[in-house]
Amino acid sequence: MSRRLAPGRLVLATHNAGKVREIGALLVPYGMDVVAAGDLGLPEPAETEDSFAGNALIKARAAANGSGLVALADDSGLCVDALGGAPGVYTADWAETPSGRDWLLAMTKVEDRLAAQGPDVARTASFVCTLALAWPDGEEAVFEGRCAGSLVWPPRGARGFGYDPVFVADGMTATFAEIDPAQKHAISHRAAAFAKLVAACL
Repeated sequence: MSRRLAPGRLVLATHNAGKVREIGALLVPYGMDVVAAGDLGLPEPAETEDSFAGNALIKARAAANGSGLVALADDSGLCVDALGGAPGVYTADWAETPSGRDWLLAMTKVEDRLAAQGPDVARTASFVCTLALAWPDGEEAVFEGRCAGSLVWPPRGARGFGYDPVFVADGMTATFAEIDPAQKHAISHRAAAFAKLVAACL
């Protein structure tokens, strides 16, 4: 049995505006007043774990300790079967450049590695989201969600963020970047993880 979350301020342990929008929208109906760690001037901790749960907990603990508030962190990524689960926890790293994150570059890296395996390579992939809650007194909870699908090329659509333009969820024909955001929220890896969090804590 997880601890319940009381309505009020909650720190979202991210500096990613896309995640603030997505997760903030999910929390509003529960009376949560979401503030981003970046807006509080909290630094981004180094993500040194090799699992989504490990990195999510690093971020949640740092935000809870730095703010004195309950903190929610998300660590998510794209796991491509033919690449042994890569980029996985290094999903954002594949987009890093000296001048910021370049998601087209990241998508191209994935595509180049798939193409190198030949035309018959499996293009199945999953988006994985792990949500970690941390309370200032040290209590923690972790929830994971997955959305299975496949990768397309070239990228399609201008909605969403990250790898959304190349990911088509199972049972769909449009990419995450082509569909209405509300439709994406209903089926995404983040929605699946969030549903578990709601059931346990809200």
